[in-house]
Amino acid sequence: MTRSGSQAPALTMARVRSIAFVGMETAEVEVQVQVAAGLPAFTLVGLPDKAVGESRERVRAALNALGLALPPRRVTVNLAPADLAKEGSHFDLPIALGLLIVMGVMPADLVDGRIALGELALDGSIQPVAGVLAAAIAAAGKGKGLICPAACGGEAAWLAGEIAIVAAPSLLALLDHARGLQVLRPPEPRPIEDPPILADLKDVKGQETAKRALEIAAAGGHNLLMIGPPGAGKSMLAARLPGILPPLDAAEVLEVGMIHSLGGRLVEGRLSRRRPFRAPHHAASVAAMVGGGPQARPGEVSLAHKGVLFLDELPEFQRPVLEALRQPLETGWVQVARAAAHVTWPARFQLVAAMNPCRCGHLDNPALACPRAPRCAADYQDRISGPLLDRIDLTIEVPAVRGSDLELPPPAEGSAEVAARVAAARAVQTERFQALDRPDLRTNAEAEGELLERIAPLDAGCRALLKRASEAFHLSARGWHRLIRVARTIADLEGAETIRKAHLAEAIGFRRRPPARA
Repeated sequence: MTRSGSQAPALTMARVRSIAFVGMETAEVEVQVQVAAGLPAFTLVGLPDKAVGESRERVRAALNALGLALPPRRVTVNLAPADLAKEGSHFDLPIALGLLIVMGVMPADLVDGRIALGELALDGSIQPVAGVLAAAIAAAGKGKGLICPAACGGEAAWLAGEIAIVAAPSLLALLDHARGLQVLRPPEPRPIEDPPILADLKDVKGQETAKRALEIAAAGGHNLLMIGPPGAGKSMLAARLPGILPPLDAAEVLEVGMIHSLGGRLVEGRLSRRRPFRAPHHAASVAAMVGGGPQARPGEVSLAHKGVLFLDELPEFQRPVLEALRQPLETGWVQVARAAAHVTWPARFQLVAAMNPCRCGHLDNPALACPRAPRCAADYQDRISGPLLDRIDLTIEVPAVRGSDLELPPPAEGSAEVAARVAAARAVQTERFQALDRPDLRTNAEAEGELLERIAPLDAGCRALLKRASEAFHLSARGWHRLIRVARTIADLEGAETIRKAHLAEAIGFRRRPPARA
């Protein structure tokens, strides 16, 4: 019983919902803040990493910026469930909100039915964090709202029609909003970017075979390897591949955007229809390529999801890095095994690689080749394993450009014309997969097993040709099916209903290994 006229005792505990990221998955976290009798202390439990542990000082400084001090009692913050590892600085905001509620400064109804995340600066401003788009999707799935940094409001606003979003620039603005002293307007989604095509195929003179291979690869999502001397235009051709690929559709924009959001690479919350094009340096580590690190960030293969991963100077990459590509090339997923958990990232990318035929690069030019030729070519090409080469659908030799080629006028056909044919071929594939009740598939490169047999039946003549090619090239079962996929794409580019021998013959012509070793 309290005496008449005395105040009711203050809250001793508050609960604020936040979120933890485990790869593409999310897990709801309850941030429990308790103030109890005891010596002044600030204890944080619940398997926090170093970034979460340091939130004590950021929260303390942010409260000081508001003219508030922590209660001179024992403060305990528990991040439940306790057996789930908590990573990242985005727990700052829910911890601060819990403290403000316990201290009686902020009403508890602000956080009811909302998920909160954000990093606090020492002056009390709320800094952007990674994963806001994924948090908004998770909140929408649970029927909850979202409290996030103002800088990430445009990112979360893509779900604005489904959830209530409070995007605050600072802790003070959020406090005034809760008290009714000011109103934070709901954020608006940033316009989807559609960057202009800067690299055009009209810039490439000659190399007609390489251009044809690039078109086939773009149309069917096939992997491509270009082999040629330095200066032949391999990197130039690869840089023009994004210009002939069709833009991402609405579902793909959201899927790619979520990966880039979790990787902290979504600038100002802007989504783009342009397919990703990642070109990591050959010094990249395994963790950088497939993902991992202290916070299990997505690697290059996931950042290239639904787009292109370009590996220039392929043999210069470390052998473990190249071998790590084998699983995602086959499955479209990459699994990062950690001590605490297994993290899975999508990685349905198109591999485009370039390499010299040997270390000096002039194997076919006796005037420039090194004295160790052709032995140097064998040593250089042995850096790429057979299983990785078996996953490459198109292998082409890109010859050196002659001076007479450079004197030619620009080609009449550029990226726009090729892109139109690629878009038409992909539209045929999408319609075909939808008719077969597989709307999750978009390109011929993704078809497997019985589905491949249904979309690419072969007549007796084609089967006989494929059998002879299999014996001549010693094709594996994987190589056999990849040949059929490429032939199906060539037929789609031509607008043919069925695969003919000419389509299969062209596919076989591109199914070549690197030059013979001595």
